[in-house]
Amino acid sequence: MQNSAAVPDLAHTHARPVHWLATATAMAAVVAAAGFVQPDAATASQKGSEPQTATAAAPVPAPDPADVRLPLECGAVGSVVTKRATGDLDGDGSPETVVAARCDAGSGTPPSGVYVLAAGRGTAARVVATLVQPAEKLSAGALAVRDGAITASLLGYSSPQVPSCCPDEQERVEWRWRGGKFVRAALPEVRGM
Repeated sequence: MQNSAAVPDLAHTHARPVHWLATATAMAAVVAAAGFVQPDAATASQKGSEPQTATAAAPVPAPDPADVRLPLECGAVGSVVTKRATGDLDGDGSPETVVAARCDAGSGTPPSGVYVLAAGRGTAARVVATLVQPAEKLSAGALAVRDGAITASLLGYSSPQVPSCCPDEQERVEWRWRGGKFVRAALPEVRGM
């Protein structure tokens, strides 16, 4: 037990009404000041990005091949789009359309052209790239756009003696937008088990 002589007199620690009034006034001042200092408005965008507004322009829809004259010479038979895929190929936020088209012949396997179609804000859709010319005598088997790349299976012929109904060669290729143009690369063949 401690000696009372060693304990200091704590009589001055009893709160008087003036102490309570001073504390309440200080707290009211802090609360009022907090009301004037507000954080920036919260947004759903990442730091450094421009906030989206209701007036922001909607993305341009993917071009419709029916609205574009394809560079095919088909005469009276006309042309037909056999494959179609869409996606953003150049990273501008607007999708492009990739089509495989050929003359609408009644038999055989006419060669295809593979074209990239784009439309800008206020501009009509147009062909912006030819990936495969019909003069190459290839047909498009499969066509896809994924992760900014165009992939296709191109069917061809090993010799002029192979009937046009039955392509006997297949090549899988990919195009990517690099340096302002589409760059073609061969893809590995898929092997069955």
